[in-house]
This record gives sequence, structure tokens and C-alpha cells, in this order.
Amino acid sequence: MRRLRAIATLWALATIVAFSVPGEAEAQLATTLPGPAAGEDLLSGGLSSLGDEPGEQAAPDSVMTVTLAQALQLAANVDPNYVAALRQVGDADWVRRQAWMAFVIPSAEFRWSWNRFSSPQFNLGTGDLADELTTASLAARYDLFTGGARIFDMKGSAARVDGARAGELQARFETALGTEADYYEVIAQTELLRVAQERTARAEQQLDIARARVLSGAAVQTDSLQLLLELTRAQVEELQQDAAVKVSRLQLGRRIGHSGPADAVPLDTLPARQLPISETDAYREALTESPRVGVVQAEARVADAFFKSERSTYLPTISLFGQWAGWDDQIIPDATTRTTYGVSLNFPLWDGANREIRVYRANTLRQVAEAARLDTEREVGRNIVAAYQAYDAARASAELAARGVLVSRENLRVQQERYQAGATTILDLLVAQVNVTEAEAGLVQARFTTRLALAGVEAILGRRLFDK
Repeated sequence: MRRLRAIATLWALATIVAFSVPGEAEAQLATTLPGPAAGEDLLSGGLSSLGDEPGEQAAPDSVMTVTLAQALQLAANVDPNYVAALRQVGDADWVRRQAWMAFVIPSAEFRWSWNRFSSPQFNLGTGDLADELTTASLAARYDLFTGGARIFDMKGSAARVDGARAGELQARFETALGTEADYYEVIAQTELLRVAQERTARAEQQLDIARARVLSGAAVQTDSLQLLLELTRAQVEELQQDAAVKVSRLQLGRRIGHSGPADAVPLDTLPARQLPISETDAYREALTESPRVGVVQAEARVADAFFKSERSTYLPTISLFGQWAGWDDQIIPDATTRTTYGVSLNFPLWDGANREIRVYRANTLRQVAEAARLDTEREVGRNIVAAYQAYDAARASAELAARGVLVSRENLRVQQERYQAGATTILDLLVAQVNVTEAEAGLVQARFTTRLALAGVEAILGRRLFDK
């Protein structure tokens, strides 16, 4: 009966210990992705907000339409790089907790064993011969002085957390940059398809007019042949542009985790605004607040803390220790118990130069990390100036392209009237039509470049400059 009660007691202790250990669910909860609730499928949670049933995949031929905000949210939920960066934040946070717990909580270990022998042997607990032996021990150890290694470990773990958070922010904006590029690509290709369709319609209209003038004797046969060639080229371009639209929609669908194509809600065509920050302020902010700079700065701090931790091994380690041990022939060994406690000092004098090698390598890592930090800061400074200039140039180009569209359309109108009146040749009319097509395509590309340049500036700074 006594043995049954002892077994029940040990089972209860084991259950308490098992439930006291943080599990995977807590780790997942600490790094749950924004959007869907914890435990919910990421893609299903994102698509359900758009009206689809959770877990239901749309047919390949169906086209889902998303806004830019929805595309950014869905892409963040399924982008592998962002998911990995988000998990790194939770991992770094657990490492920091471990460093703090090692600083204030002693290490403890419990051991228990039961042995049964084929023949009776001396039992240290009872002092008699017995065919069973049960031993148990509980030991604890706390390092009073480690040469500052634990302090440096805590600093290094805090730097890892800062680096992981900066990496998460960097991954978020890199994902947003790729998503915006795919989103704007769909809009641009759709607009270029419209331009190609208008080119085809103009060619058909002018071909009808040219045929009528040839039949009336006001023009020669080559006029209709020239316009027929222009119509053929326009139709080929329209087919190619239609294929480009389908491919861009599939790419956007892949980006947001959709199994089929995804269409983008058109954005406004208002002129791009001037950035709400000067180039000098953007340069200074990038050197201090850019996520990429934050990552390399954290890596340099981690390397410095690691070097100092390795260098602290030249100092002795002072520890407190204590142990309780018991022996018996029962499940709970309490026939004979011993308690031990004391202080220990460990002073490594020479280990075959292994310590010196570790310190040298740690110093090398620190110098490399510092050089990488300085180089990255210079690179980020160069990139923010280039991105700022690219946005200004794209914004000015878009304004000029809009003016070019107005001029080319007016020129086409004049050439059409002159051709119908017989005051110009078919070649001048064809050139005017091509100029309109090129001007409209240039305007679409300029708007696309402007929005993408803005996304590049925001990705470097790590913050939004305008609401999207």
C-alpha cells in the first residue's frame, strides 16, 4: 500500500513539472501573425475577409479582386521570408528570457532510480542485504561570479531581440515592396492593354476611311495597305498585352497566396505628391532608423558581447552548490539521507591555447561585424538618396508624360482632319497614331515607376510616408 501511495505521489510531481514547462502553444502565441486568429489557417483567414469560404480554393479561371491594403495583408501572411523573420523575434525573445533566468535562478536537477538485483546486495539506505535499491537526489548550483560572462550574455540576447525586430520590420517592407510591384504591374499591364485596344480601334477606323478615299479616287491603294499593316501590328500587340495581363494577375495571386489569378483594384491617377520629408532629413533618418541599419547595428552589438563573454573566461568562476540524496528499498528513498552544500572555485589556468583561439576568433567576428555596420550605413545613405532622386525624377516624368499625351492626341486630331481633306500623306497620319500610342504607354510606365519609387523610399526608411 505504501508503494502504491509513493507511485501516485511521483506521478503527481511529474505531471506538475510537465505542465510547468512552456510548450509550443505559448511560443506560437508569442509570435502570432497579424490578421487571422491564432490557430486559424493564414490564407483562409485572409481570404474569408474578402468573401470566400475558409479553406475553399477558387477555380483557376476565376479572378479574385483585391485592394492594395488587402494584398499587403495577405502577402505578409504567406510570404516565407516574413514568416521566418517573425518567428525569429519569438526565438530571440526566448533566448533573452533564458539569459535572465540564468542570472537569477540557480540550475537544479532531480534524479531518481530504482534497481532490482538477481541476488540480495548491500543496501546503503537500510544497511542490510536487499534485492531492491532506490536512490534519489536533488542538486542545485548557482554561479556567484563568472567574470561578467552572464552580464555580457544578457546584453547579447537583448541585442539579438533588437536585431530580430529590425529584421522583422525589414522583411515586412521587403514583402510590401514586392507586393506593391506585383500589384502595380497588374494595373500597368491592364492600362497598356487598354492602350493597345485603342490603337487597334484607331487603326480600324482609319482603315475604313482610307478604303473609302481609295474607292472615291482621292487616295492611292498603298494608303489602305499601310493602314492594314498598322492594324496587323496593333492586333499583334493587343494579343501580347492580353497575355501579359494574365501572367501579371497570376503573379499577384501567387504573391497573396491565391491559387488562381488576382486582379487589382485600380488606383487614382492624380499627380504624385511631393514627399513630406526633405532629402537631407531622409538621409539622416535612414542612417538611424532604417531597419537594415538596425539589423547590422544589433549584429555588431551581439559580436561585441560575444567577444567580451569569451574574454571573461580568463577570470575564475565562483559557485554555490547544494545536494540532497537518499537511499532505500522503497519507492521514496528516506531510510538514509545526506545533505551537502558548499562553495567551489574554478580557475582555468591553461587549456592548450583553446581559450586563446576562441578569444581571437571572437575578436575577428567583432571586427567583421563592425566593418559590415559601417559599410551598410554608407550603402543605406547612398540608396536613400538614389531612391529619393528616382521618385522626384519619376514624378516629373509623369507630369511631362501627361502633357505629351495631350499634345499627341491633338496632333492626331489635326492629322486626321488634314488626311480626310487630302492635305497630308498617310505616313504623317501613321506617325501621329504611333506617337499617341507611345505617349499613352509612357504615361502608364511613368505612373508605375513613380509608385514603385515611393515604395522603395518607404522600404529603406521602414515607415509609410502616405496612407495606402
